[in-house]
Amino acid sequence: MTQKQLDESTTYLQGKGFDAPEIGIVLGTGLGKLADAIEDPIVAHYNHIPFFPLATVEFHSGKLIYGTLQGKKAVVMKGRFHLYEGYDFLDVTYPIRVMHQLGIKKLFISNASGAINLEFALGDLMLIEDHINLQGGSPLAFKNVAQFGTRFTDMAEPYDLEMREKLIKIADAENITLRKGVYASVVGPQLETRAEYRMLKILGADAVGMSTVPEVIVAKHLGLPVAAVSVLTDICDPDNLQPVNIKSILSVAEKAEPKMVKLFKELIGAL
Repeated sequence: MTQKQLDESTTYLQGKGFDAPEIGIVLGTGLGKLADAIEDPIVAHYNHIPFFPLATVEFHSGKLIYGTLQGKKAVVMKGRFHLYEGYDFLDVTYPIRVMHQLGIKKLFISNASGAINLEFALGDLMLIEDHINLQGGSPLAFKNVAQFGTRFTDMAEPYDLEMREKLIKIADAENITLRKGVYASVVGPQLETRAEYRMLKILGADAVGMSTVPEVIVAKHLGLPVAAVSVLTDICDPDNLQPVNIKSILSVAEKAEPKMVKLFKELIGAL
């Protein structure tokens, strides 16, 4: 990754009308409906954006959508990138750097994850308060990282406290159950074994997924406040483990999605 590449990607999007967005949003598995709320949308497909990776997962569409959401200019990633697709950490996080260069001041991330904490229920939302990186690397571990920000990025508070408090108040006002917890990020794409679920619980994880953490690390590197919400699409009980298929995960995500959309829309309106 070079500054020239970032400039070329940004210039292309600005030429399409992506004008100084305030909010960046990354939509996770089965959570694309927020994009439908964007007014006067301008769409840029990933395969047309210089140096952008391509989303290879069949249920992740690959486009960047710009427009107005709750009276604010926003850019939404409909379809994200994962290490399990064969991409590296720089590929996965490249769009975050481009959105930052376009001008975003806040970043919202959603994902579908499995509930390690058995007090949580299927379809619940979880506000991510902290994370555990089990992906075996870092999006900041490259030679010229110092050209883009501080190499030794502090991670004492990766998820913005002010936005978390606002989301909790919104959830209370809207009567939405919003759990709070620690998200563990693994490579995938295989789901975890019983022993791995037991390990994750010992480590202090409340949920597990295959995304989000690289994007959050880069957001911190860029000084970009971030809030993230998981939709809990399966229950990871090692003593009563049921086989999970992607159809059931997508079905649960679809049912829970209106709650997540409500939270993000209300938060954007409150900023």
